[in-house]
Amino acid sequence: MKEWMKRNWQFVTTGISGILIIVGWLVGNEVGDFWTAVIFLSAFVIGGFEQAKEGIQATIKTKKLNVELLMILAATGASIIGYWFEGAILIFIFSVSGALETYTTNKSKREITKLMAFQPERAFLLLPNGDLKEIAAKDLQLDDMVLVRPGESVPIDGVIVRGSTTLNEAAINGESVPAMKSAGSEVFGGTVNVSSAITVKVTQTFDNTIFSKIIRLVETAQSEPSKTARFIERFEDAYVKAVLLFVLVMMFLPHFALGWSWNETFYRAMVLLTVASPCALVASVTPATLAAISNGARHGILFKGGVHLENLRGIKAIAFDKTGTLTNGTPVLTDRLFAENVDKQEIINMVVALERQSLHPLAAAITQDLDAEVTKNITEIEITDVPGWGVQADYKGEIWQVGKAGFVGTESAREFLSGAFEKLASEGKTVVYVAKSGVVLAMFALKDTCRPEAMRTIKALQAKGIKTIMVTGDNEQTGAAIQAELGMDQVVSGCLPEKKVDVIKELSVSYGSVAMVGDGINDAPALAHAAVGIAMGKGTDIAMETADVVLMKNDLEKIPYAFALSKRLYWISWQNICFAIAVILVLITANVFQLINLPFGVVGHEGSTILVILNGLRLLKSNQR
Repeated sequence: MKEWMKRNWQFVTTGISGILIIVGWLVGNEVGDFWTAVIFLSAFVIGGFEQAKEGIQATIKTKKLNVELLMILAATGASIIGYWFEGAILIFIFSVSGALETYTTNKSKREITKLMAFQPERAFLLLPNGDLKEIAAKDLQLDDMVLVRPGESVPIDGVIVRGSTTLNEAAINGESVPAMKSAGSEVFGGTVNVSSAITVKVTQTFDNTIFSKIIRLVETAQSEPSKTARFIERFEDAYVKAVLLFVLVMMFLPHFALGWSWNETFYRAMVLLTVASPCALVASVTPATLAAISNGARHGILFKGGVHLENLRGIKAIAFDKTGTLTNGTPVLTDRLFAENVDKQEIINMVVALERQSLHPLAAAITQDLDAEVTKNITEIEITDVPGWGVQADYKGEIWQVGKAGFVGTESAREFLSGAFEKLASEGKTVVYVAKSGVVLAMFALKDTCRPEAMRTIKALQAKGIKTIMVTGDNEQTGAAIQAELGMDQVVSGCLPEKKVDVIKELSVSYGSVAMVGDGINDAPALAHAAVGIAMGKGTDIAMETADVVLMKNDLEKIPYAFALSKRLYWISWQNICFAIAVILVLITANVFQLINLPFGVVGHEGSTILVILNGLRLLKSNQR
């Protein structure tokens, strides 16, 4: 109950204000003017206190006038000329719109930060003697062993070392279907163990878990308002001053120029003060932006402020880093070709013996694929690692080499198997040669496979008229092969990490506003220079911190969704702005011609404020377009 009151107390005070207005309206003729004034004054104070306090504090802090002050003045002016009921209605509806706006803000914060409620506080540490010790999750250290039983939350990021189970990972990736996990599988803090007990080895400190990354991102999620919101904020102060000046003129000019009575003149000035206030205009953008940020967070897209969400709409081209973004980032062995009349088993045994001792990703891929086929473990061998070229070893008086064409002999490598290299390279594959005493015996082809969703994402972006460009350090042949496979518009091959910023600048000249998607440390400068930087959630910390948008699910298909969300925000914001301006102009004109009274002006003006807020709340709903 206490928590509910904390979240909804503005609705409660607004409701009490409304009840007092009804009571005053029903018994006003029976209790006399004094008690009627007391009842309506109570409605003023209870319903309008929070708005008045915020308005006064904001004016003192920023030295700028705001719509809250206009409402206070309008309600006070109505009361001075005896329109207690109308003044109370004004405060009541203004309070309703304020409560709705607060609700929107709080809902957005809850949607973005609700994952933090899943962050575990306790863990069961598995001691070397087999005993369990309950400790705070934040006190866990790297390589600690943690027992997670069915129904419990995984306390921290780690790897399963014993047991298999299904985990509900909805808190991290939004997927409702639990995922199967076994020994060697990565697990994240905050996910829920569904079926069986598992032992997890801690791989991240508490401050570096995915939850901690989310929390850091949330701290900046609402720090940057959109450009439209900033414009409205700057406009508000000048507009309020203009309205007060206009009201001051209306308090005297009609009496002398048109012959109105002083009471009518003052009354029309108060109506003007009410209907000309930019409440709906001020509420046109911010609630809608917060709702859109909330929508994105529910779908695994974290925007570090409304400005980045708004900027997405203007993107004309998007550049993708290749490795780890468009591709899985892990090469796999796709082809193995041997010369005629060679001992294939001997070659496999020797290649695994050499590559096991290398730290190169290609070596790890070859070893992983061939390890099960080894029939003889060759252990008494010393290798020489030649960085950038390959490895070699002297075994039984013969030199074995595994590496690039230039390492084993460019000419013989290119001629091997009638130029098989050309075909493999045209398919975007990297070729590794095996030579013995200067004679090429075999070649292995590896490829970093494309993400399954990459092609769908590219097509969806192209359907929106957005150009797609791949930026890769691979040679032109490999780059062209990946480009053809994904159907991208352009590829920039041979791009060294330090040149990515220059590429973004060049693309900006060609296309205008350009976004960048990446996941690595070397992508961070380009992400910072792009109009909108988009980082993969499982990428490096620096890439996530530099980017403007983070895809927490590592799902490229969320990018088209983010673009669509940005366009929806734009259209809804401008719907609200145009509607708010139209209502103000109609009400001001009607007041000048004495066609409306104060109650109608209150309902028309404050009703428009409520409508634009409710229209903005539509962005909380999932976008299917």
